[in-house]
Amino acid sequence: MSQVGAPRGRTCSRTIRSVALLTSGVLALPVLAACTSDGDERSKAPAAAQDVGPAARDRIADGGTLRWAVDTVPTTLNTFQADADAATSRIAGAVLPSLFTLDKTGRPQRNPDYLESAKIIEREPKQIVLYKLNQQAVWSDGRELGAADFVAQWRALSGKDSAYWTARNAGYERIQKIERGANDLEVRVTFNKPYADWRALFSPLYPKDVMGAPNSFNDGARAKLKATAGPFQLKEMDRADREITLVRNPRWWGARPKLDTIVLSAVPRDKRAAALAAGTLDLAEIDSPVAERITQARHNKGGAGPQTGAGPASGARGPVAATTAASASPSSAEEDGSDEEKAEAARESREKKTRALAKYAKEQRGLGGYVVRKSLEPAFTQLALNGETGPLADERVRRAVARALDRKKLAEAVLKPLGLPANPPGSHLALAGQHAYADSSDALGDQNTREAQALLADAGWTPGGAVKKDDGTKAGSEADADKKKDKEKDENGSETSGTDKKKEEKKEEKEADPKDSGSGSASDSDSASDEGAYIVGDNKPGRGAPLSETGSRVIAPAAVGQARWLDDADVNAQDRQPGGMAGAYAPGGTAAPSAGSASPSTTSSASTSASASPSTSASPLPGPLGKNGKPLTLRFVLPSGPGSEQLRTVGQKIARMLDRIGIRTEITKVADANYFKDHVASGDYDLALYSWPATAYPATDGRPIYAKPVPASDGSLLVEQNYTRVGTDHINQLFDQAASELDEKAARDLLRRADARIWAAAGSIPLYQRPQLVAAKPAVANAGAFAFAAPRYEDIGFKDPAKSGPEQPQKSAGAKETAGATQSSEASPKESPEASPKESADGTGNDSGNDTGNDSGNESAGESDEQ
Repeated sequence: MSQVGAPRGRTCSRTIRSVALLTSGVLALPVLAACTSDGDERSKAPAAAQDVGPAARDRIADGGTLRWAVDTVPTTLNTFQADADAATSRIAGAVLPSLFTLDKTGRPQRNPDYLESAKIIEREPKQIVLYKLNQQAVWSDGRELGAADFVAQWRALSGKDSAYWTARNAGYERIQKIERGANDLEVRVTFNKPYADWRALFSPLYPKDVMGAPNSFNDGARAKLKATAGPFQLKEMDRADREITLVRNPRWWGARPKLDTIVLSAVPRDKRAAALAAGTLDLAEIDSPVAERITQARHNKGGAGPQTGAGPASGARGPVAATTAASASPSSAEEDGSDEEKAEAARESREKKTRALAKYAKEQRGLGGYVVRKSLEPAFTQLALNGETGPLADERVRRAVARALDRKKLAEAVLKPLGLPANPPGSHLALAGQHAYADSSDALGDQNTREAQALLADAGWTPGGAVKKDDGTKAGSEADADKKKDKEKDENGSETSGTDKKKEEKKEEKEADPKDSGSGSASDSDSASDEGAYIVGDNKPGRGAPLSETGSRVIAPAAVGQARWLDDADVNAQDRQPGGMAGAYAPGGTAAPSAGSASPSTTSSASTSASASPSTSASPLPGPLGKNGKPLTLRFVLPSGPGSEQLRTVGQKIARMLDRIGIRTEITKVADANYFKDHVASGDYDLALYSWPATAYPATDGRPIYAKPVPASDGSLLVEQNYTRVGTDHINQLFDQAASELDEKAARDLLRRADARIWAAAGSIPLYQRPQLVAAKPAVANAGAFAFAAPRYEDIGFKDPAKSGPEQPQKSAGAKETAGATQSSEASPKESPEASPKESADGTGNDSGNDTGNDSGNESAGESDEQ
């Protein structure tokens, strides 16, 4: 087994969007629609709309300071280093050039502040891209941006000089040379191998002073930047006060920033409610309990009065609005005078609750001054199935697990309480609204209990195959480690789902979902909470940064595959193998056990088939399945921290769904700090929940995540970022082909074919798109839930009360040619700051027509390189 202390192989990261700055509005989006076979037609599934409090620049006051929460003060300002994080990327977005930024549909668009044009001018014998720079673009030291900066960044990230401590180099290793063009404003980049994702390069672009030498790259940009070239510049990074101060760049040639200053304050997630209540923040990402408190505070502020059941006793939501009878009246001990100590303890308890209520009420008054801006984050949470060893090494078992899940109900449990669309993602490589999106989940199939049971029977797991002793088998674990696992179970706490644990299961169901009869429906307890700690990339080597404004998250040099439905002619012999790592379609399986053999005692087990049609439902099995004397038990590892309630709730629902088909789950809760490194990355799990961010460059970013792991020289498994250890050679080939395919339509087709095979291999099961929640002062304009689009820092500010009233938002001067750079120009002109934008499907992002408008032709992604 591969024991990986950290992700093996290249673990480079292109910034994760979710951790940067996003939260958008409440929308009712239609059901996700699959892409058509016409590669020139964008996915009909709409992207989640922004919720940023849109306002035209002439309606925003000049000046002011925006106090914006970040998780930490970054340890480096170099986004290409392994310890870069969300704050690193947020700073880079405001102070450094991004040649391409994302529009509302997640497509890269040329940034006219830096580029007049960028296109492929030659394809044979070598791919050549010609960049024409904006003649006004200068570094803060007065020097023009030029070829020297491109050359320095290429050499630092090419991977040829190990003296550079870089976490990623995807794409740069394909460059053969960089030259000055006809003048100083032209840069010619020649590739030694075609690279479809060339727009991902040089964003952000650092000055040659940072990239030109290993010492300056490694240490020179950790706490300061010698030169910048954005609307803002770095004034100070105060680690003692945990603040980063950005001020207007006096040399900025674009639209003048509305704000004087942006202060990024490091405030931990569990402290943000108090910071917001104290009025020390203007903008902050929050979790759902805080969002609920803000909503309630605004409701109470409107005169509805306080609501009960939302105080300290309701978990993370704060003190109860009404004290219990026990705390409101004297205890029996006091009345009898029989026990003065008990009476004193009761009095202290009441006083403590009174103080808590007073604190809570004061915080509520402060929280009433904020609005919640929300949307779907460009990231999805998945169920990961470790296919390296154990039962899940058999593709039929993995497919059975997947077919047992009602993804729709799991998504509804997370998103419906927030009023967000709950449509499970249909792709691993793109999200709804992105150009490459196509629903390929049919390659695996929908929830079907009967077929899941048949797959397990075909794999040899039968009701009579288990012995009574519960020693189980654990994928991704060595047999000689069982005692260690038992010890961990005692220390961390574990729960077992199965027929011998019905009382505990019923209790869990009641606590986790009082209204859920086993169908996985949403309830109050299922309201989403922040789980950003488990997005792959947060505080992990090479994955710490949020998705940058460029939409790139380069993890390793890769070629991407395309995705469409699998025809029999497309299925290789290796893909037809019944088990192991390879496989596109598993055998149909033998007949499921008859319904009559089910035991009435199993009816308390939660089932996703309760609402299924007769053709897809089946009676629960009389007990756990077994094979060769061992029960089918999967170790489900979940984080135990206070910010992970939603993951645990979803995990419990999944466990009940699996129990329906005879799979027992041993739920092991581990410390947040150890969850990813010691369990997911090292392969010490059977089932796990974590998230992947969306990317504008799936050909580059998808391969390390889904490519088939290969043996390393030391005999271990080199997994790169494929922590499920599931893949096929054919998936690898499709990714490689797509990364080198310069025809956008052909590349998309390759990606869709790759995605269909990823679904069929059943190592990663996308469950739901993550919610984004941001608390904002109502006057904050053009900031909040950005969804896919990159923020335009120069347009962020505070609405001018003297200019309030109906308006038609306008584009800033620097955004006239870029669709993705403007803020909600489609929003209703009469929206109040508190209202969530309700954009139509067409209003969620039109990536054609308004994003070019220059004399160099169509510069949007997919058009700028068409000659």
